[in-house]
Amino acid sequence: MLKVENLECGYGKLTVLRGVSIEVGAESVGLFGPNGAGKTTLINAIMGLVSPRSGSISLEGREIGGGKTHEIARAGIALVPQERELFPGMSVADNLELGAAYIPHAKANAARQLEVVLELFPILKERYRQLAGTMSGGQQRMVAIGRALMANPKLLILDEPSLGLQPSIVAEVFERLTLLKKSVSILVTEQNVRESLRSIDRGYVLENGAIAVEDDAKGLLTNPHVVSAYLGI
Repeated sequence: MLKVENLECGYGKLTVLRGVSIEVGAESVGLFGPNGAGKTTLINAIMGLVSPRSGSISLEGREIGGGKTHEIARAGIALVPQERELFPGMSVADNLELGAAYIPHAKANAARQLEVVLELFPILKERYRQLAGTMSGGQQRMVAIGRALMANPKLLILDEPSLGLQPSIVAEVFERLTLLKKSVSILVTEQNVRESLRSIDRGYVLENGAIAVEDDAKGLLTNPHVVSAYLGI
């Protein structure tokens, strides 16, 4: 699905990523690391917001590195950013509709995909006509994920989905991600490593702009470095 090879990129004279290589197949993959490690930069590079200095980024064998963001979205990658970036003065229905509005294949199947989203997040069906800005943080996160799913993506990227959410809502969001990985490939960046490891198949630890650890979820859970640095044990 997604393949990043020997990626180097940054901002101006600052190099953030150095020789980063990751893959995401038909699975759920976690990307962990401290603030400033380069997780968001990697996502920005995948989405065409940062141009690679060297290396490659491909989706299903097609090079997308350095491509335009709207073209990458149409190719099948949807992003749920940290800030959610909803339209608060618009209803849940309108926010969801926008997810498919500019993706031709998604727009053609919007009604069917909407059923999938509302089944995954029943609260959105209850609040369908409510203004998105009046909902709780957890509910807004669900709207953001639902909007991304309306694009009917091949790969769903979530940047810190638990950020700012209370523990019970975090657990609910990750429960939905466990269900989602049956139908769409997922790449998720997270500070909440413990919760993430319950829902992913594999993961990478990014530190100082390079991959420090790579393993399946079980291996990461018992890796001494991961345990001491990220699990607080």
